[in-house]
Amino acid sequence: MSNLTRRSFALGTLAASTLAACSNGIGSPGGATIDARVDSTLNGMFQQYPGTRDLAERSSGLLVMPLVTEVGLGLGGSFGRGALRVGGSTVDYYSATSGSAGFQIGAQQFSHVLFFMTPEALMEFRQGPGWAAGADMEYAFRDQSEMIRAETTTSLAPVIAVVFAQTGLRLGATLEGTKYTRIIP
Repeated sequence: MSNLTRRSFALGTLAASTLAACSNGIGSPGGATIDARVDSTLNGMFQQYPGTRDLAERSSGLLVMPLVTEVGLGLGGSFGRGALRVGGSTVDYYSATSGSAGFQIGAQQFSHVLFFMTPEALMEFRQGPGWAAGADMEYAFRDQSEMIRAETTTSLAPVIAVVFAQTGLRLGATLEGTKYTRIIP
């Protein structure tokens, strides 16, 4: 094994173990725990960004990820658990995972909500064996709630992602390449 390969392996192992060691706040995979965290996340988002309440009312469904932990040191990854809400009720539970490689260092935690703006987008998400966030998604993560309202109410995107409550020492939070998979809590 060459030094470069050993170094890559060591960095990958370190990144994976760091991610596994991070507490993402979901102490139990139980549905009641996830639902309580989803409720708290939605209440916080609606309070901080009032424009998202109208967006939620117009959407066909919401995927709420209360806490996603992301780490990177050469190789990186993220993980979180959340719930899909349709009509205000939880219909399924999901995990979100991603991996990345490149120049990166640090760790962060954040929350995000995916607003499915059309029944077709929601149906595609629910019927697939796993769904990867991609280019057909619009991001709205400004610090001012009026900016979120202006951007999202004029959007024609089938899925709108609101990323908020970032903490940590890593720049940016992107959902592209994140894989969402249905889980049984």
